[in-house]
Amino acid sequence: MRVDELSPAAEKRVQFTLRYQMRVPSEPGCYVLTTFEGDVLYVGLSEELRRRFGDHRGNDEKCEVTALGKAFWFYYLEQPETEINRLERSWLNQYAAVHCGYPVLNRVASPVR
Repeated sequence: MRVDELSPAAEKRVQFTLRYQMRVPSEPGCYVLTTFEGDVLYVGLSEELRRRFGDHRGNDEKCEVTALGKAFWFYYLEQPETEINRLERSWLNQYAAVHCGYPVLNRVASPVR
């Protein structure tokens, strides 16, 4: 599944390198790691997007090549903290409906709150 198929759309993106971390806001929201072509590798949420970006850059697994390719873009959508669980669940469900499973870098489903 490609990131542009998710609804609502992730409105912004930065390259998934430390050089661009400071361009990510410190606001709550949901995000998607994708390949250069936009194939979804990971869906997540955070109360602080910039910090989470840095967490993932420090995680070798998120930076290695997968069967679909390497994470190149960090797409994100700022959301009120009260809405991020619902949005992440929605994106994961959209992905699962197409692929009968979760993105390659999502090891387990997040809890429903």
